[in-house]
This record gives sequence, C-alpha cells and structure tokens, in this order.
Amino acid sequence: MSKMCKSAIFPQKWEKVVKSGKMFLFLRCNRSILIMTQLNGEYECKMDAKGRLMIPSALKKQLPEAAKDSFFINRGFEKCCVLYPSNEWKLIAAEIDKLSDYIQKERTFKRYFLRGASKLEMDAASRVLVPKQLQEFANLKGELVLLAYGNKVEIWNKEEYDKMLSEEPSDFSALAEEVMSKRKKEDEDGK
Repeated sequence: MSKMCKSAIFPQKWEKVVKSGKMFLFLRCNRSILIMTQLNGEYECKMDAKGRLMIPSALKKQLPEAAKDSFFINRGFEKCCVLYPSNEWKLIAAEIDKLSDYIQKERTFKRYFLRGASKLEMDAASRVLVPKQLQEFANLKGELVLLAYGNKVEIWNKEEYDKMLSEEPSDFSALAEEVMSKRKKEDEDGK
C-alpha cells in the first residue's frame, strides 16, 4: 500500500465489477485510490509430470491486466503454496521491505515468508511451472485444488485439501461470529 494509505486510519472500501466481468476492490485512502484484485472460486486441476499446472480459464478471466500473465509463488502458512498475481506481489513485497533487519522477529518472518518465493510466467497454454522445492513442500502432484480468494490463490494437493476441510471446526458458526464480529467492530470504531 502507498504511504498515503498508511496515513489513513481506516480507508473506505468498495467493490466494482468492470465491463470485462473482473471484480476489483477499491480502497480510498485520503486522496489516493488503490485497486486490489478480488479473486474467487475453487478449481480442480492436475499437475503434469514436469510440474506444470494449467490456470483454469474461469480463474484466468478474473486476473487483472496488471498481472500480465506473471505470478509469484511462495509457501503457504499451511501445507500449500500461494500464487499471487504479480501486481499483488509488488504490494506485499513493499510491505515486507518495510520490516526491519535489526528486529529478530521481523527478520525471521521475512526469511520464512520469502523462502522459495519465485516468479512464474504463464506459457501460451496457460500453464505455470511450479519450482521443485515448492512441489515437495506442499506435496503437489497429480490432483490439485486451487482455492482463489482475495488477492491470492492457494494451491493444494487434493488429498491434503480434503483432509483440511474434513477437520472443520466443530462450531464453525461460533468461529465466524468471533472473527467477523471483531472485524465489524474494528471497522465501526474507525468511522
């Protein structure tokens, strides 16, 4: 995010679906407007023997022109990889660059977050080649699930994804209430 946005305590948010059908989240921060990608959907696909996966056409249609068929991939917080359109990665990288190398927790976070991070280019067949070390980290082979939300796409081994979903919290409703009511309160306090 821009410095101008950082100075705004609570930016205004709104969504817009543009003529192409792509959805973007706009943040008004003082006098600046930031455009953030809003991806969504769950897609099943396969990884070929060379470690390539095809970006589904429904997901590809949601990508902003600013991404220009290029992505960045890194390790997820769980046993998955995370794919970011290049325009979104630039915003994340700018935030990470603000972390201090003189503070151990920040330095450690930078190392683990960026470990294995790689730039990927989509080929003419809409495929990206996932680096071997990331394939091994997330056990990416054969059947995969792409979970797109917000500005990212999680890439899961289908079995790992199904296992994760089978471990749904016993009271998802209570979790949703706790997480989302906290967000709503923070938004209301900022107005």
